[in-house]
Amino acid sequence: MKATIYFRGSLSSCNYDCPYCPFSKNIDSQETLTKDRLQVQKFVDWVGKQEESGHQLSVFFNPYGEGLTHRWYREAMVKLSHMQHVNKVAIQTNLSAKLDWTRDLNPITAAFWVTYHPGQTKEERFLQQCGKLYEQKISFSVGSVGLKSAFSSISSLRNALPDDVYMWVNAYKDKKDYYSAEDLAFLSDVDPYFGLNAQDYDSMDKPCRAGKNVFYVQGDGRVKRCYKDRLVIGNLYRDGLDGIAQERPCRMRQCDCYIGYIHMEEQPFDSIYGERALERIAILS
Repeated sequence: MKATIYFRGSLSSCNYDCPYCPFSKNIDSQETLTKDRLQVQKFVDWVGKQEESGHQLSVFFNPYGEGLTHRWYREAMVKLSHMQHVNKVAIQTNLSAKLDWTRDLNPITAAFWVTYHPGQTKEERFLQQCGKLYEQKISFSVGSVGLKSAFSSISSLRNALPDDVYMWVNAYKDKKDYYSAEDLAFLSDVDPYFGLNAQDYDSMDKPCRAGKNVFYVQGDGRVKRCYKDRLVIGNLYRDGLDGIAQERPCRMRQCDCYIGYIHMEEQPFDSIYGERALERIAILS
């Protein structure tokens, strides 16, 4: 099976304190961090054994917090990037951690989804971090939340990044009619596909790869077809992918999250992102 696995362990803390993010207020106990470390290591061990089953896997780490400040996420990225049956390993990160370890990555399979948080880091420092990935030819995208207060920082960053680094913008949806026509034009100039992210998608009973060959795995092995859908469809370590995979139309009324709607089969995202959907790099003409 060719499958995509999103993995989220027990980590729920970050070294940033963005006001719009609930996890920036959390401080994980040593017990929680140990639990998360063991969960990540067990998952990596499981992935390593899947070559015997003939599975080709793509893995995305999207913890509720910043993973790369913790050694076990860095080690997981390196190990997975060198497994022959792992087509892609990517992580969602603020890129604040030291990057000397990235020299050990396989640059062909490793990738980063990088989020810029104005006010939490200086642009110069952030660009230096991006530059290290760029020099090593490791795939990465850069993005930011489209808060109006961040528009000048978003514009400055876009102008400073290399032209061939794709920059995305996440629509701020907490307030209805938040953007003016001028705002939408500005953000679409930064990210040509901003308009696709700014909308929600009717998804009830619509075909989706989630649950069929895309799986959302919790730290203890519980598998959901989607993070927004609370129904547990199996356990990765007990049932394996073959025991879980089946056609599962969406049970949610709408899909509003990138890591969900890109897998809707009736939407155009395959032609937009191709094989680089995990790290969120669009194909630009």
